[in-house]
Amino acid sequence: MSSRPQSQRDPAEGRDEEAVRNYIENLALTLTQIGLQRMPARVFSALTVSDSGRMTSAELAETLSVSPAAISGAVRYLEQVGFVAKERLPGERRDHYTLFDDLWYASFLKRDRMMRLWRDATIEGVAAVGADTPAGRRLTRMADFLDFMVKEIPALFERWHAEQERRDDA
Repeated sequence: MSSRPQSQRDPAEGRDEEAVRNYIENLALTLTQIGLQRMPARVFSALTVSDSGRMTSAELAETLSVSPAAISGAVRYLEQVGFVAKERLPGERRDHYTLFDDLWYASFLKRDRMMRLWRDATIEGVAAVGADTPAGRRLTRMADFLDFMVKEIPALFERWHAEQERRDDA
């Protein structure tokens, strides 16, 4: 029997725990290079290698060899940006932090909504500074780009779902 908690156990025999730990740190480093804070990146990385995709704060702290306080701030941030959800299983006292099954789809769907808000705010800026000013032209180009993305993203989502269905049927 493994000494790791159930949510961290991999049913496949021969899991190389050293390679898993290295992967967690390498993925976290990559995520920090693209803008995610260090501890949330490590927590997210640890969740990705858990078969259940769900761990408690204590399990995360043990996996990453950090304090529960460090985990608390990290999961709060990950919840705010929509990367994890907090849930409590019936009869349990501890919260579990769970990755979404289709995390990237959900994340980009949220980004699509944010782009619409950003585009609308940018259009307001054009009206405020005047379309014929240097700032107005810059804001117009920004609004045009955001509008383009807002129009194109739904088609990408449709293609993604079709691709997933094709793979599921194979």
